[in-house]
Amino acid sequence: MTETTHVWFEKLLGENGITLSPKQLEQFDSYHRLLVEWNEKMNLTGITERDAVFEKHFYDSISLSFFVDMKEVGSIADIGSGAGFPSIPLKICFPHLKVVIVDSLNKRIQFLDHLIQELGLENVNCVHGRAEDIARMPEYRDSFDLVTARAVARLNVLNEFCLPFTRKKGTFAAMKGSQSVEEVKEAAVSLRELKAKVRAEHAFKLPFEQSERYIVLIDKTDATPKKYPRKAGTPLKQPLV
Repeated sequence: MTETTHVWFEKLLGENGITLSPKQLEQFDSYHRLLVEWNEKMNLTGITERDAVFEKHFYDSISLSFFVDMKEVGSIADIGSGAGFPSIPLKICFPHLKVVIVDSLNKRIQFLDHLIQELGLENVNCVHGRAEDIARMPEYRDSFDLVTARAVARLNVLNEFCLPFTRKKGTFAAMKGSQSVEEVKEAAVSLRELKAKVRAEHAFKLPFEQSERYIVLIDKTDATPKKYPRKAGTPLKQPLV
């Protein structure tokens, strides 16, 4: 890449209708700096080079907004967020969003709490715990307009992690590394059990690296049945098939 990071980043987002203020660009710069600093003492990401972080983490996270109208979304739950992807880049671009991040590793929650404070983000709440446990809490169950998970597990497992957080007529967006027809097929039982259906599937490539990305948008059709999610660990060990 011959252009500066800001130039190509702003240009690519602008092509998709997103205009960033100087403050928002500064927040992304601070995000990269803090990610690199904290990554030296804990494993947050294998990607730290500036252009790569902006493309493979920030742009990749924001790409969800190319397929979902964020103006229609008020609340997001990000399940297994890791270092804050995709919810924090989306929050920077769309400050009106109310965000809840769920992660099972307390060290990552500590990083995210620090990040949120340093970036001056409001209405972002980080919750430490297993998705299966948190989804049974009344304040989170069947509550969110949009629920996201980025490259966490196979779709039939992700559905049980994420759909219990999604409100009726809300959307679960599974962000995957590449397209898998088999993965969508094997998710049929979990979709039926968890009262949901696939709305759309979007495949695209990152602009420079050209690696494949795939987003499955799933509509929640009714409230989560009481028996789901099953106890922590069960969805991974015994996926719904």
